[in-house]
Amino acid sequence: MRKLVAGKLHGIYVTEANLDYHGSITLDPDHCEEAGILPMEFVEIWNKNSGARISTYVILGERGSRCCILNGAAARTCQRGDQVIICNSVYVDEARLTALKPRVLTFDRNNCIVERLTYSVETNANGGYGFSILNDAGNAFAIPALVGKS
Repeated sequence: MRKLVAGKLHGIYVTEANLDYHGSITLDPDHCEEAGILPMEFVEIWNKNSGARISTYVILGERGSRCCILNGAAARTCQRGDQVIICNSVYVDEARLTALKPRVLTFDRNNCIVERLTYSVETNANGGYGFSILNDAGNAFAIPALVGKS
């Protein structure tokens, strides 16, 4: 079994940091449902501003609020206005890798959804894997190759 990305809120903005709460991250149920993130599910949070990385669980806030509130100890890692990536994961047998199609949402400054993307892994003719990022229309985005320079 391998731990793989199941869904992602990419570039959502922190709307509040509430130190005096029991803990967790509070998210809009609309965002969670679209990305496949469940209440009480553990997620990884990566702060694009500071580089901080934490793990906590999700509680649902008010539907339609577009909230992203870090609570308790997690509030120490983010400030209001920080842009974060929130990712849930799933353990999958490698034989089912190509069946997994994680949903990825991207956001504007007001936490409105800008794009709805899907990650896709395919097997190639050589027996290896290929990777695509698809938009809602099923069109693949070009993924820049990483080229090392010596």
